[in-house]
Amino acid sequence: MQRYFLEVAYKGTHYSGFQVQQNAVTIQSKVEYAMQVLFKNKYPLACSSRTDAGVHARQNFFHVDIDVPAFERKMYNLNALLPHDIVLKSIVPVAPDAHARFSATHRQYKYYITKQKNPFLTETAWFYPYKLQVDLLQAAADILLNQTDFTSFSKRHTQVKTFFCQIDTAQWTEHEDCLVFTVKANRFLRGMVRALVGTMLLVGRGSIDMNRFIEIIEQKDCTQANFSTPATGLFLEQVIYPFPLG
Repeated sequence: MQRYFLEVAYKGTHYSGFQVQQNAVTIQSKVEYAMQVLFKNKYPLACSSRTDAGVHARQNFFHVDIDVPAFERKMYNLNALLPHDIVLKSIVPVAPDAHARFSATHRQYKYYITKQKNPFLTETAWFYPYKLQVDLLQAAADILLNQTDFTSFSKRHTQVKTFFCQIDTAQWTEHEDCLVFTVKANRFLRGMVRALVGTMLLVGRGSIDMNRFIEIIEQKDCTQANFSTPATGLFLEQVIYPFPLG
C-alpha cells in the first residue's frame, strides 16, 4: 500500500460540505464514488478540513492508502468521472505517516464580499450593500492577532478540547469588485471565520465600537458574536504542510 495526498478544488454551492455524511451529497462522497467506479473497489478517504455546506475551496486535501499501480497517473480518468464543480488538481505520493488533517500546520481562508449586485458573483461572494469603513475593519482584524481564545467565535456543541488558536494573518483588502478578508491560523473552530467576519462587519458599519468588539472576544460567549454570515463568500484557500507536495 502507498499513501497519497489528493489535492482538490471545488465550488461548494450544491454540496452538504466536504466530509461524507449520511443521506447527503458531499465532496468526499463524489470523489470516493469516482474512485469506486474507476477501480471497482472502495477506498475510504481521510479529510483535511471539514468545510461546511456551501463553502468553497481552491485547495483542500484527502489522503488515501491504495494499491493501484501508477495511481498518480489516474488524475485525468478521475476528473472525467467527477462533476463539473469538483476538480482533482494533483495526486502526490507521501510518507506512510503523513496525515491530511493532523500533519497540516496552518490553513488560510478568504471571505469575499461584494457591495454591488453582481450576477457573476451570486454564488461566490456575499452581496452586502452597506457602507463600510475599511480602516475600522482592519483595526478589528489587527486585534485578532493578539488573541488566543476564540470561544466567542465557535459554534456550540463542537467536539474540541480547546478553543485556543494562533492567528498569523488577518487582513482586509479590496480586490476588483470585492472586499476580501484573509485569515491564516494554526487551526480554526467550527463557524469561526464566518463569525469573525460577521462581527467585524458590525464594527465596519458603526453598529458596535472597538471596545464592544474586544468585550465580545473576552466574554467567551458565542451568543455575543454574529454568526449570520452565509457560506456563499467563504473559500478555503490553502492548507499548509511541513513537507513539499509536488
